[in-house]
Amino acid sequence: MTQQHNEKATRIALIGVGRIGVGHGAALVTIPDIHLTICDVDPHRAQQVADDLATQHPGTTVNHATPDEVFAHPEHYDGIVIATPTATHEELILRCAAAKLPFFCEKPVAVDLDGTLRCIRAVQAAGIASQIGFQRRFDPAYAEARRRVHNGELGEVHRVHMMTCDQNPPPEYFVAESGGIWRDCLIHDFDILRWVTGREVDEVFAYGAVRGADYFRTHGDVDEGVALLRMDDDTLVTAHTSRNNGQGYDVRMEISGTTANATVGLEPKVPLVSVEPGVTFPDDEPWVDFIARFRHCYDIELRAFVDVVRGITPSPCPIEDALEALHIALAVGKSREEGRPVKLSEIRQH
Repeated sequence: MTQQHNEKATRIALIGVGRIGVGHGAALVTIPDIHLTICDVDPHRAQQVADDLATQHPGTTVNHATPDEVFAHPEHYDGIVIATPTATHEELILRCAAAKLPFFCEKPVAVDLDGTLRCIRAVQAAGIASQIGFQRRFDPAYAEARRRVHNGELGEVHRVHMMTCDQNPPPEYFVAESGGIWRDCLIHDFDILRWVTGREVDEVFAYGAVRGADYFRTHGDVDEGVALLRMDDDTLVTAHTSRNNGQGYDVRMEISGTTANATVGLEPKVPLVSVEPGVTFPDDEPWVDFIARFRHCYDIELRAFVDVVRGITPSPCPIEDALEALHIALAVGKSREEGRPVKLSEIRQH
């Protein structure tokens, strides 16, 4: 559709306005000098979301288009935000590369390793900026834990414990296309582990089980998982994940060193219940899902992407960073399926 915009505005097209996409749209329209185009496979939904955002933020330019219209006229845009289902990411990233448009994409890059590598090669050949949606890198607590580790305030890190546990399981249609709990859920933990510690994973071993809905088994997935990871300096890491954590949405990271500990997520909304006499902590309602828990991080990461598009800063999470998190997720999945330890070198040799 016809583009009318402030010449100073940064022109962003948001593709996909499901639950997370609507939130991304709400974050983008709060950034000064933004011209936002809403795109979706359902043009009526795109129009409705665009109209709602324009009404909520008068003075901000918001319109709508189809993805095909956007890529037919790449000169009308400065960057793309991809918030569509996982199975569509690869095609859209390749289209961004062909159009030489910088992009932000929710994780994962693609449904498999081959697709991820195709995207990386295309992005590198095009010479465009990329940012993948590992939003925990923008959480103040994870950033503080990283600072303390890198400054030596914990001494020598020996142990890490992580978890990402959903209060309620996702619907079957999501499970069928998600890539599995290791790639969909724990991949965030794998990324933040590397980012906080500055170390790489050497070997993994994992167990998984289906304790809830049968459709997890139907789609080759599990709804409970535990992984043990050995880092390249012999730091031992445990990672737990669940789709059935009834007390609430639980995301934590505990880093233990020879002189101190740093724990992310130990705050009044952590979904724990103490049965110690006289202990009332925590004393707030638990988080119910990842959208609520990381809303502020999504806002910050999208502002960071706009700064990348504007040439102010380099990407804080380029597409190459997503590859190693995927390697870990694939190794964990392979370990669970084959019942043996798996070296990361087995996956990296692909």
